[in-house]
Amino acid sequence: MFNLSINGIVSILPGILVAIAFHEYAHGKVADLLGDPTPRYQGRLTINPISHLDIMGTLLFIIAGFGWAKPVEVNPLNFRGDKRRGMMLVALAGPAMNLTMAFLGTLVLAFVGTNFYVNLFVWPLVLYNVILAVFNLIPVPPLDGSKILAGILPREAAGYVYQLEAYGPLILLLLIFTGATQTIIMPIVGTILGILNSLLNIIATII
Repeated sequence: MFNLSINGIVSILPGILVAIAFHEYAHGKVADLLGDPTPRYQGRLTINPISHLDIMGTLLFIIAGFGWAKPVEVNPLNFRGDKRRGMMLVALAGPAMNLTMAFLGTLVLAFVGTNFYVNLFVWPLVLYNVILAVFNLIPVPPLDGSKILAGILPREAAGYVYQLEAYGPLILLLLIFTGATQTIIMPIVGTILGILNSLLNIIATII
């Protein structure tokens, strides 16, 4: 799946950068809408990928197909209303944005996907947006899935999720390098891509 030739990297890198930028922008924007100005003050309300890049996370994306961006810092004490619900909404925003981008990319492919160069760059955009969405839903800190899980669980049970934060990055690296991450998420990624491909075929038939 992952072509590490120069041409391969050039074709997938724009999709990775777009997926990362919109994912983190969505986190910051929802936090801002909920009343927390922290992402705005830190210059994270932008779709400029440079503002969101984590070098190690980006390299892992290219090498392993899974990675991360620089997390958007938020202060839930600034949120209006329920703080735990606010954190859950902020966490959900990233994967939701990625799935939206994948859907929009599918529409582009349906209309102009016969163009070789469009297909070359838009297909990786769809793929990596789906991968980033599903990967981030793994309930291991600091991924979004852990914050979503903490928002769903009763407060006492959520405390156990927070206690994992110190070990989360190590657990995550172990999952990636042992291949467990691929085993966990690729069937889900494949299912979503299958749905998007069916949608693409339906639209292509109509037009």
